[in-house]
Amino acid sequence: MKDTLKHRGKRNQLVDLIASKGIKSPEVLDAIRAIPRHLFMDSGFEDHAYQDKAFPIASGQTISQPYTVAYQTELLEIQPGDKILEIGTGSGYQTAVLLHLKAKVYTIERQLNLFKKTKLFFDKMGYRPKRFIFGDGYKGMPEDAPFDGILVTAGAPRIPKALLSQLKIGGRLVIPVGEDHQTMMLITRSSEKEFERQECGSFRFVPLLEDKN
Repeated sequence: MKDTLKHRGKRNQLVDLIASKGIKSPEVLDAIRAIPRHLFMDSGFEDHAYQDKAFPIASGQTISQPYTVAYQTELLEIQPGDKILEIGTGSGYQTAVLLHLKAKVYTIERQLNLFKKTKLFFDKMGYRPKRFIFGDGYKGMPEDAPFDGILVTAGAPRIPKALLSQLKIGGRLVIPVGEDHQTMMLITRSSEKEFERQECGSFRFVPLLEDKN
């Protein structure tokens, strides 16, 4: 698949749509405009790539809807050079958005087939996270902590303590919490032992699974 003028035109329309839904960050909107989302999906779904919808990818997972990707990214308030931990690489679309914002990205995927497929795709496309591992997202990456931001792309029944401990003071964790429906939580580490919590709307995600590798 190529990235054509038609695709770019559809991305411009998509950016107009998610901006109308409340996404304000010029950098985040620019990332959505720049990244060819159709390349992250199976070719059968290419026509749907620039609708504001989630779609299935391998291993029973989904590629999140563009608005959700933009919303979670905007909540992180990324500055160039920030160390960002992503839990749930999936197809790599969210990873590409973080890389476009010049973040240093550390990303974990727990589905082995999806991990292998996305790793090949990253190599082919020249996307270079700092680290990309197959593992349990609940555990994070303690050896690379602390992080300026942590982004979780699957619904968690609770907030993993390991992820809180891996945040820098002043760092932000964006995580959907809940079983069937999730509340998007923004958690800011205000001191060594204190965290501020903010509820940021309702969403639906595939579940974040623990110890299932």
